[in-house]
Amino acid sequence: MQTYGRDVLEIADELTTAYVEVFTAPPFEHRDPEETRIAFRKRLEGDVERAGFQARIERSEDGRIAGFVTGWTTPAPFRTDRSYGSVLDRIGAEQVEDLLIGAFEVDELGVLQHARGTGLARRLLMAAAEANPRAWLLAWNQNHDAIAFYRHLGWTEPEVRGREHDILVFVSPGN
Repeated sequence: MQTYGRDVLEIADELTTAYVEVFTAPPFEHRDPEETRIAFRKRLEGDVERAGFQARIERSEDGRIAGFVTGWTTPAPFRTDRSYGSVLDRIGAEQVEDLLIGAFEVDELGVLQHARGTGLARRLLMAAAEANPRAWLLAWNQNHDAIAFYRHLGWTEPEVRGREHDILVFVSPGN
């Protein structure tokens, strides 16, 4: 497993291709591959500038990307764009402050089809969490396999103190 910072941009095309393969397959098959490619690449170029940005990538024996995890340290003040407003609505400002600010925010976790069932997702997530004592992530409420996986690994959901949304918040064990 290789760890990257801003230098992940050197393999941005390859990582983008891997991302599209993961996030246009079920349960995300409704996403347009070209739109997904453009949006992820643009986001990646901005994300590498975030404080604490990290990417971990594992390759298959043939050299292809098998899986990846990206994230950064969640800054204060807590953002309200993308899904952040839903997080704030769901768990409330106090829990955001206590659990998420200053913690490692797992933004993307993906394992390509050829590497599924090998324990790679667990290794990637554990590597990110071990390097950052406090971590958190979001899951779409229709991604039942991912939700079961996070729960199986001991990641927990903070108490819902506001409105339900189509995203779930998980914090790492011990957070």
